[in-house]
Amino acid sequence: MTETAHTETVQTETPRTETPRTETVRPPLRRSRTDLWLGGVSGGLARHTGIDVLLWRAGFAALTLAGGSGVALYLVLWLLMPAAPAGPADRTNVLDEWVERLRARFTSRTTSSAAVPR
Repeated sequence: MTETAHTETVQTETPRTETPRTETVRPPLRRSRTDLWLGGVSGGLARHTGIDVLLWRAGFAALTLAGGSGVALYLVLWLLMPAAPAGPADRTNVLDEWVERLRARFTSRTTSSAAVPR
């Protein structure tokens, strides 16, 4: 039998300095008024998540080609997502104005029905 020499290595700990964690604050989920092709949904999602707008648009296109759910999802998000505050150079289109009127009717009905006790 051979004996092996057992050597211990001593590890010294380096003192860790606590770095303050800065949490990144996401912008609110709103439709974009500057980066829009149709309703600004992809631009708003891109700004909120930090994922490129091209990937969101490709995702909606892929869902549309894979069964049509991309169109339905886009329209639902267009109705549910509030528009970003308008700036002086922001664009609006006729469809966006129509969606805002429809959204205002929908929210006024839900708030008025919730206010009346049954």
